[in-house]
Amino acid sequence: MRVLVTGGAGYVGSVSVERLVEAGHHVVALDSLVTGHRRAVTDGARFVQGTLRDREALERMLREERIEAVLHCAARSLVGQSVLDPALYYNENVAGGLGLLDALRAAGVERLVFSSTAAVYGVPASVPVPEDAPLAPINPYGETKRVFEGAMRWYGEAYGLRGVALRYFNVAGASERNGEQHDPETHLIPNVLAAALGRATLSVFGTDYPTPDGTCIRDYIHVADLADAHLAALELTARPDPGGGAPGGAGLTVCNLGSGSGFSVLQVIRAAESVVGQPIPYEVGPRRPGDPPALVASNARARELLGWTPRRGSLEEMIGSAWRWLQTHPSGYAA
Repeated sequence: MRVLVTGGAGYVGSVSVERLVEAGHHVVALDSLVTGHRRAVTDGARFVQGTLRDREALERMLREERIEAVLHCAARSLVGQSVLDPALYYNENVAGGLGLLDALRAAGVERLVFSSTAAVYGVPASVPVPEDAPLAPINPYGETKRVFEGAMRWYGEAYGLRGVALRYFNVAGASERNGEQHDPETHLIPNVLAAALGRATLSVFGTDYPTPDGTCIRDYIHVADLADAHLAALELTARPDPGGGAPGGAGLTVCNLGSGSGFSVLQVIRAAESVVGQPIPYEVGPRRPGDPPALVASNARARELLGWTPRRGSLEEMIGSAWRWLQTHPSGYAA
């Protein structure tokens, strides 16, 4: 399979590029390098620096590389930033995404896997969250992902695009080659490890939630498990009806990816302490507005359609791989 990975130099994209190359596919990694890292792209893939907004160049590349399927990981993804600057998110996530869809149409590429987000659900009424839960994003980031999913659905029904959207909450861990390096860093596990290294102050927002230890519960999947799901979803798009008649299968197949149970903030900290072999200091602060007690995704449909289950699902595995990457890459991707 000849695959284009947008955002292929980012955290999720680079590990997925690794997995696709490992599986024997021809991979082109496209990235603007605004947040991605050139060093993250494995030597087994071809790297192209560019943006989704350059439709003509994108269409030309799709034709020249004879791309058969696309894994779309490129996106702005900071919730707080999306609230402060929604124009950036609509321009890049929506307008850029529509440019990709039109380039696919023009080049005759009919297979697309979208690395989406469970933020499209907003604050769900119940957990684990099923795929047919109402979509009610509470920030521009989630809304732009919802809008692009809708475009995929309608392009599928009108033009024959075979699309799969994968929704997940939090990605963690690292491969031997690639890990998580963001600026600013907003994710819990890398911030916990930064606190272990004395590089940051760790805050726990609220310890009075209706959960077993009073802290919020969130879903986590290992980045390598996500890469496996991306590969399985790309293979699924080879079928005339990827959804197999499942709800949403006409034009767009949707699968949640998650643990089905989740972990609390304090569980993450305790597991990290076990991995690093020392106490990790943290401060307790008030709840953040809009933080629900628990966010966990059902993975029943992913098991059924993709044959996917998280194989690296323990906190120790996720945190341990991230910690090992930090030890071997003390300056991250810097030379």
